[in-house]
Amino acid sequence: MAGRGRQTFEKRQREKSRQERAAAKRARREERKEAKAEDDGSEDDTDDLLERFRILNERHEAGEIDEESFEAEKEELFEALGMQ
Repeated sequence: MAGRGRQTFEKRQREKSRQERAAAKRARREERKEAKAEDDGSEDDTDDLLERFRILNERHEAGEIDEESFEAEKEELFEALGMQ
């Protein structure tokens, strides 16, 4: 039975190592994704998104779009701007 306990321990250690490697890989992938987003997030993109938000507000105030549509589009723009 002592051999079986050792096998179980080794299996748990392998699984723990696998999970740690996977977590490290996810972290590296997320860092690259964020770095790319920063590089791609030029002034022109930000200006364009802010202009779209201004137009969205004007359309909402003029009654051209309902509250639900306004909130949905606003949320998308805020996410694109990195505000959420």
